[in-house]
Order: sequence, then structure tokens, then C-alpha cells
Amino acid sequence: MNIILCDDHPLIRRSLRELLQEIRPDAALREATSAAELFQLQREQPAQMVVLDLSLPDRHGLECLSELRQRDPTLKVLILSMHNEERFALRALELGASGYLGKHRAPAEIAGALQRVLNGGRYIDPETAEALARRAFGGTKLPHEALSPREFSVLRELGRGRSPATIAEQLFLSAKTVSTYRSRVLNKLALKTNADLVRYCLSHALID
Repeated sequence: MNIILCDDHPLIRRSLRELLQEIRPDAALREATSAAELFQLQREQPAQMVVLDLSLPDRHGLECLSELRQRDPTLKVLILSMHNEERFALRALELGASGYLGKHRAPAEIAGALQRVLNGGRYIDPETAEALARRAFGGTKLPHEALSPREFSVLRELGRGRSPATIAEQLFLSAKTVSTYRSRVLNKLALKTNADLVRYCLSHALID
């Protein structure tokens, strides 16, 4: 069993390593601090499981999740994030995550989630389960939930007030491509300006 721990905080990686060494002492554990390092490790030796943070320095975790699952639909991915579960959990599960867990959870709960995913199951905490139930019984999707992972990343960066040139550099895209994504996002959200995008992100707690 090869497992990659992808988080830019060394204390988080250390804690995860200690938990996994207790749960699965025979596993080969590797660490990545960015999306670029994660995909490099995955190219060198494919992992069977990835523990993935959403707030990486170079790409959003949801975008990484989508690409990882496209490359290997059997890959187990447990999202471990500082973000409120309901804010991103449903989207992560739709993209193929095996589970979603907040970093504020107790070590015993994190260990239980890791164990369940390692055994081929899924982990959904009570808050996420309640949100799923609301969706199943007549809840409606928010407009941003219809965006692609890349569109969602561009939306969040625009919401932070970053320019297309800056976003292009950060996401390894051309400025023209970013402008295309911006147009798509504005159309899907029925908005007109960057100021509208900022207000939308703030009102839906999509940016920190």
C-alpha cells in the first residue's frame, strides 16, 4: 500500500504519518507540500491512496482531486481540510472523494476515517450526512456547484481580487484562457463584473 500525504503544513503531515503508521505499519508513506509535488510523486510511483488538503499553495484541492480521479478512477482520496465541511464536502464527494474530514476533528475520528477509506469504504461525518439528506429531499444546488473544478478555482482567485495575469501564472494557464474561464463563470452565475464575483464569493464563504 502506497500512500501520499499532501499538505503544506509539516505538523499536519507529521500527525497523519503517526496515525497511519499505527493503522497500517506496512504502508509506504510519501509526502508532498504542493500539487506539483503530488503529481510528480504519483507519476514516479502511483499511490493507492492520497490524503489531500484543499488549500495547497499552487492549486485548489478540488481541482487536484478531479484530475487524480480522471487519471486513476480506483484511487482512494480522503480530503482533510481546515474548511467547514458543508462548504466543500458535497462537491468533493461528487468528484469522487472517498471521504471529507475537517482538520479540527479529534485524532480518533481522523484515524477512524483513514481506516475506513483504507478498507475500501467511504467516510461521511454527521454534518455532511445531514447536508446530503437535505439535498436528497428537495434541496437545490447553488450556482457555483455547477462549475467545473478549473472554473471554480478561477472564481475563487477572482473573488480574492487577483488579476487574470496573476491567476494565469498561478494556475499555469495563459491569460487568454483565464479570461475564457472568467466569461464562463460570469455566465453560469448570472453575474456581470468582477465586483459581482467578489460579493458572490463573500456571501457564500468561498474565500478565506
